[in-house]
Amino acid sequence: MLPIDAIIKREGRLSSFLIFNAEFLITRSMLLSREAFITPLVACLCITGISLMQIPKLQKLLINKQAISVETLEKDLKKSSLHLQLFQNVPSFGYKNLIADWVYIDFLQFFGDTEARDKTGYSISPEYFKVILDRDPRFLEAYLSLSISSSLYGGMPDQTIALMEKGLKSISPQVPKRSYYVWRYKGTDELLFLGNAQAARTSFLKAAEWASAYTDEESKQVASISDRTAQFLSKNPDSKSARVATWTMVLNNNIDEKTRKRAIREIEALGAKVIVNPDGTTNIRPGAD
Repeated sequence: MLPIDAIIKREGRLSSFLIFNAEFLITRSMLLSREAFITPLVACLCITGISLMQIPKLQKLLINKQAISVETLEKDLKKSSLHLQLFQNVPSFGYKNLIADWVYIDFLQFFGDTEARDKTGYSISPEYFKVILDRDPRFLEAYLSLSISSSLYGGMPDQTIALMEKGLKSISPQVPKRSYYVWRYKGTDELLFLGNAQAARTSFLKAAEWASAYTDEESKQVASISDRTAQFLSKNPDSKSARVATWTMVLNNNIDEKTRKRAIREIEALGAKVIVNPDGTTNIRPGAD
């Protein structure tokens, strides 16, 4: 088996965002070990489908990337889209989580290829998550990846929020653990990318409600921050402070460097100051509202 670095490495550079998700998938796979005895039919479907999705990427690694034209990259994008459509319709035979994991690994490669994304964009990002979240709506980490890739980079918050709303119908405050984060991601996208303060307020209130079901410090903090954000939006929906607070949530997530720089730019454009501490943590000095 190839090491995980080989799956997500692009010419010696590893994104911290990809490493976090890849390590999670290793743990997740261990939890699914009881499903290791897969029927030959399911194995063939999964291996064949994923292999078809990987062949263009492996071929590109053997070619000088500077020589790859936008036209070629767009053709690869269309092939990936067709393969994802196949996965949307193929039966799972009871192994939905396995298919979700395989497609998520392929998404990490898609997202991590920054040179290709700079040329062809993130237009098929929601298609990955249509498969992933349809097969496993309780895949918590996938919702953050969906928000970053489809809303922040792809400019498709409507599709992101629609997928989150569908997924929320299959989860509860306790399953999966800390599922309140989905409401927070949804509220963030509604406020920052749609400008819908009322919808965002509802989502943050729901995040606070679900987080209140837990007794650990992280959940208590999430409940408090989400409730304060919701109350603030009810009084001043157009406030710069509310948007600074929401971009700060993005900044404090486990994100890649490009997203981190974008969040800092947005916060400072709103008049606040981001102070980066020696240990890598950040403090926000608020500006005038």
